[in-house]
Amino acid sequence: MRPVDPRLLRYARAARGYLAFTVVLGGVLTALVLAQAGLLSHALAGAARGTGAAALWPVLAALLAVVAARAAAAGAGETVALRAAATVKAQLRRRLAGHALGLGPAWLGGQQAGEIATLASKGLDALDPYFARYLPQLVLAVAVPLAVVARIAAADWISAVVIAVTLPLIPVFAVLVGLHTKARTQRQWRLLARLGGHFLDVVEGLPTLKLFGRARAQAQVIREVSEAHRSATMATLRLAFLSALVLELAAALATALVAVEVGLRLLGGHIGYQTALLVLLLTPEAYLPLRAVGAQFHASMEGATAAARACDILDIPLPRPPRPGAGARARADLRSSTIMLNAITLTYPGRRTPALAGVSLEIPAGARIVVTGPSGSGKSSLLALLLRFAEPTAGTIEAGGTPLPALDLAAWRAQIAWVPQRPHLFGGTVAENIALGQPGASAAAIARAARLAGAAEFIEDLPRGYATPLGERAARLSAGQRQRVALARAFLRDAPLVLLDEPAAHLDTVTARGILDAVEALAGGRTVILVSHGPRWTGPADQVIRLHDGALVPPGAAIPPALPAQALAAAP
Repeated sequence: MRPVDPRLLRYARAARGYLAFTVVLGGVLTALVLAQAGLLSHALAGAARGTGAAALWPVLAALLAVVAARAAAAGAGETVALRAAATVKAQLRRRLAGHALGLGPAWLGGQQAGEIATLASKGLDALDPYFARYLPQLVLAVAVPLAVVARIAAADWISAVVIAVTLPLIPVFAVLVGLHTKARTQRQWRLLARLGGHFLDVVEGLPTLKLFGRARAQAQVIREVSEAHRSATMATLRLAFLSALVLELAAALATALVAVEVGLRLLGGHIGYQTALLVLLLTPEAYLPLRAVGAQFHASMEGATAAARACDILDIPLPRPPRPGAGARARADLRSSTIMLNAITLTYPGRRTPALAGVSLEIPAGARIVVTGPSGSGKSSLLALLLRFAEPTAGTIEAGGTPLPALDLAAWRAQIAWVPQRPHLFGGTVAENIALGQPGASAAAIARAARLAGAAEFIEDLPRGYATPLGERAARLSAGQRQRVALARAFLRDAPLVLLDEPAAHLDTVTARGILDAVEALAGGRTVILVSHGPRWTGPADQVIRLHDGALVPPGAAIPPALPAQALAAAP
């Protein structure tokens, strides 16, 4: 692990100022260490010579002031460090959330939500020891030994040589143990991320697990992952204790060696008493920062590993921005513009088979288009391209004759209402969830959108009506009610282009009929693209597009049947 990851300084500006403060503080503490040893040796030597108390009072007062200043500097340094750590964590979390949003659903779909949630919470919280203890100690581990060796060399070059020869042993042992610890800590972090992701999956899928009688089996899996994380944590702690033992032993032996040679020369009269005291007082100070930085290295490894993972995500380039210049500010009015897809191919990263291959479509303004096809045929990918969650690998998309990348992204999405197959409702009130389609909408506008979506009746029956908090994932609402709230968002948005991803999927016949009636009302005067897995849409359609394996199926042609499971299992 590098002492300071340069990416951390790049993504968290608070770390730069704190690093400069740490260097200055390290210099101040180093000067105080030297001053304390000099004053103490002078006071002890004077007392041994019989110097009166009146003559020693100025030295003792200065010594007391130095000790107080050293304690104050250490306390102030930790206070500033914790504040800097809090600021850095906040900056990293904001950047991480913003970057994840910028990468979009296409990237997030291939990630483990539990890992990212663990990273943004507990993972980054572990940066406190890194900033409060490891970085300050790292500066002291460089400054103090050099200053001590230089000061001792001015007083007794023999002791300085002994210290200079034995000092490198401590960082060598620390590096050897640290290399092994790094691998253990990374494994510990991976297990923690896996535990968080798996636990999230189990909680979300608990009804399904209970239904199929697999809840106990998953509890056993969580127990096994938790035990693996416990074992990895204990193994890391054992290494940390071993490292502390090795460093303490090396420092103790080196200090004893200096003490023996100083004592022998003091008995032989080859070194003065005050000089001997100075050497003996400063020698532990030379080894102490190196021992401490080895111990703090282990305490900070989890936070440093989490910060490195956050920086890895921040290093992922965002999708290419619109072309600069006047074209990037171009706009297309979807109430009158025709959307053209010209030989579009879309291949997701890490996949060989394209999700869409050579698809060409004309979507006139105000048209109602139904897209059908089996699962995996590319229907949702088509919507992702129109939402600009993904960019085509080949081909172009135009609106009103202007290529889509040249259009302003925010203005483009402002003209789209999207109702996904499984809409996400947030933990706010019903009104706040509907107003997501039009922030700042009035209560009357929200109620009107709910009536048009057929949601007003069940919303008014809730304990607090539109002010009822929905809670996590809106568990108090049924699937059909959640779909109607999502449709109310679309009504409130009043967008000229409406994208519907199987709005009636997984619903019973009666509920699905009500949802489709609301969709029919929403379609009036708008361009509507409705994805349907089956023949549920019974309303009028200007065009029915069939997809199979990412390609358009010509009108009248039969879609090849899906292979049975036995054939898929036997396929090479």
